[in-house]
Amino acid sequence: MSIAHLEWHEYPPPGFAGGAVSVGNFDGVHRGHAALVRAARETARPAVLVTFDPPPHEVLHAHAHRPPLTTIADRAELLLAAGADRVVVLKASAALLALSPEAFFEDVIARQLGAKAVVEGFNFRFGRGRAGSNDTLRALCRDAGLAFTEVPEYADGGAAVSSSRVRSALDAGDVARAAQLLGRSYRIAGTVIAGARRGRTIGFPTANLGDVPTLLPANGVYAVRALVGGAVWPAAANVGPNPTFGEDARKIEVHLLGFSGDVYGKPMRVEFVARLRDTRPFAGVAELTAQLQKDIADAQNALQ
Repeated sequence: MSIAHLEWHEYPPPGFAGGAVSVGNFDGVHRGHAALVRAARETARPAVLVTFDPPPHEVLHAHAHRPPLTTIADRAELLLAAGADRVVVLKASAALLALSPEAFFEDVIARQLGAKAVVEGFNFRFGRGRAGSNDTLRALCRDAGLAFTEVPEYADGGAAVSSSRVRSALDAGDVARAAQLLGRSYRIAGTVIAGARRGRTIGFPTANLGDVPTLLPANGVYAVRALVGGAVWPAAANVGPNPTFGEDARKIEVHLLGFSGDVYGKPMRVEFVARLRDTRPFAGVAELTAQLQKDIADAQNALQ
């Protein structure tokens, strides 16, 4: 077992203790997070990455929900793929977030996880009110006889790579920039649901993706790769409304290139490769279908 979901006072299964611990939200698991994983592996094994469910800000500010970049399951998968030996998902609660920096260190890092080393990024904060800094952590580690490593910022474009920068790129529809910060294409996942089936009548059937819990890129048409039914398909996806038919509801429609079959009810993962154009209304079906043909050709070129 490489992933453990725990209350803050619970001990993990065997194989999680005695290594290098790194604590953080790790939303998106971007290139800066990958640098932390590498540093943890170089410091001690097992490299144990600790994240939270739900995100602490949702516990502290219940009405401030914002879609994450990754689900907890995806986050754990990506951390393991980046080289983590173990992932601990701590249940974020008022009791956990009320711990002082000293209590969090003693109760969670030292006792619960049995850390021999701690590895954190340059801007790490922890404990009640984010009162603890790396200076605090360095002193606590020294007194407890634990090694401490501070990983400097991982910069790209003259600034530290961060989840906020990834979010800003996606909000602008710049999926290429997001991929550069992440080190991979941004991806979402959901279940194929029934739509209006209008695309089928004009020769461009689409799979409508529902139940997507993570952040959607800005409205527009994108070249994507879709994983469904155990196979990866090149595809074009529209994020946003369908103004040509008077629809203003925001949705995700994916046209799988070269595919024929039924995918209703199946899970689908979509990776965004390139933005092709803005969403806009067309004068009628003929103009729309001409544009869709161009979108498909552009998607094929972007995906080659």
